[in-house]
Amino acid sequence: MNLNNIHNVYFIGIGGIGMSALARYFYVNKKHVVGYDKTQTNITNGLIDLGIEVHFEDSIKNIDSKFLNSNNTLVVYTPAVPNTHSELNFFLSKGFYVLKRSQVLGLITENTFCLAVAGTHGKTTTTSILGHLMNECNVPVTAFLGGISENYNSNLILNGTDVSVVEADEFDRSFLTLSPDLACITSMDADHLDIYGDASELEKSFKDFSKKIKPNGKLFVKNGLPLTGITYGIEDDSDYSIHNIKIENGTYIFDVKTPKTVLENLQFNLPGRHNLSNALIALAMAVQYGCPHRQLAKALASYKGVKRRFTYHIKTQNLVFIDDYAHHPEEINAVYQAVREMYPNKKVLAIFQPHLYSRTKDFADDFAISLAQFDELLLLDIYPARELPIDGVTSEWLLNKVNNKNKRLVSKDELLLEIHKTSANVILTIGAGDIGEEVKHIKKELSIAS
Repeated sequence: MNLNNIHNVYFIGIGGIGMSALARYFYVNKKHVVGYDKTQTNITNGLIDLGIEVHFEDSIKNIDSKFLNSNNTLVVYTPAVPNTHSELNFFLSKGFYVLKRSQVLGLITENTFCLAVAGTHGKTTTTSILGHLMNECNVPVTAFLGGISENYNSNLILNGTDVSVVEADEFDRSFLTLSPDLACITSMDADHLDIYGDASELEKSFKDFSKKIKPNGKLFVKNGLPLTGITYGIEDDSDYSIHNIKIENGTYIFDVKTPKTVLENLQFNLPGRHNLSNALIALAMAVQYGCPHRQLAKALASYKGVKRRFTYHIKTQNLVFIDDYAHHPEEINAVYQAVREMYPNKKVLAIFQPHLYSRTKDFADDFAISLAQFDELLLLDIYPARELPIDGVTSEWLLNKVNNKNKRLVSKDELLLEIHKTSANVILTIGAGDIGEEVKHIKKELSIAS
C-alpha cells in the first residue's frame, strides 16, 4: 500500500494511546481523519479539540460518504476491538484497506531510519526519552509514544520524517511488523500469557524481533538477557554503563562509560534505578545514531517524564502523592524501589487496581509479594479491559495472598473516605486501568485536607 494515495483514515479505537498518536500523525499530514471509540476521555477530547471527528456509538450510520471509496481510504483498528464490531465488519465486507495499528506503524517507518524500543517494561519512558534526545539534537524525527510526554504534552513528537522512534509492542506480536535500524530490548519478563501461553513463547517472540533488524542494524540488550548485542547496564562491565551515581536534591548525577569515551556528570530528574536504566539505553541509541555528546547531556537534564509514570501530583514536606501506570509485579517493585530511595523514612500507602483477570491469575503470587512491601495497601476491583471474568479470580482472592496487616479491599466509591483514614506521608496510585481517572479527585481531596 502507498500511503501517499490515501486521503481518508478511519480509526476504530481512536482513543487508545498508540492509536491517537497515529491519528495525530495523519491529521498533521493533511489526511481526513475520523474515529470511533467506546469511551470519551481526555485523549478523545484532545483529538476533537484538534479538529478530528470522533464518535462513541458503534453504528455504520456514522460512516459518511467520504469513506465510501475503498481505493483511497485506510481503516486502522486495535486488537482490543471485538470481532462483532459493526463498523469494522462493514469495512471488511466492502473490501477496504483494513490494518492493525502495528501494521500501519510498519508502513510509516519502513522508509525511515527507525529506532525501536522493545521490552515488557520501560518501553514508553525509554521511547519518550529517546524521542526527546533526538528532537533536542535537531534530528528530523517523528516519535510515536505510548504515553503523554510532559515535555510536549503529546504522544507525538513531530520534527521531520527522515527518522522515526517507535515503541515495539510485544502484545499480539505487533513488533514483528517493524524492520528497525537500531533496536533495544529492555526486559523479557513473562507477561501477556493470555496471548503467548508460556514464558518460552514470549522469549521466542523477542528473538524473532531481533531478527527483524535491518542487515546493517544494531541491537542493544540489557546485560543478562539471553540475546547477543550491544549491552547496557548499571554499575557493571557492559558496553554502555552508568557509574559514580549520586543523588542531589532528587536529581541523579552520574557518569556513562561508552565503548569510546566517558560522559561525566550527567543529570537526570526521574527517580528510580529502572528509570536510570531507561535513560542509559536511550542515551546509548542516540550516541550510536551520532548525536553530539554535549547536546545529549543538556537534553537528558531537561527531560520531564511521561504522564502516569511516577508523576508527582502533590510534593510537599508533609505529603507526597504520586501516580504510576505500573501493572506488572516487576513494575510495582520498581516503583517501590524508587519511593524508598527518595523517601526512606516515610510511611507509604499504595492504592492498586489490578489490570486484566488473566494477568492477575498468572502472576497472583508475584503480585502478593510486590504489594506486601508497602506499609499500607488499598486494593480496588480488577479492571477487565478486553476480558470476561475468570471464575475465582477476584481482588478479594488476591488480597488474601498478600502478607500485609494493613490491607483493605475498597470500591472506587469508598476510596476518598479510606484515604482519609491513613497516616501515610506518601500516597501512590498504581495500575493501568481507569484508576488514572480517580487521580484528580484524590488530588483535590488531599489538597483540601492538607
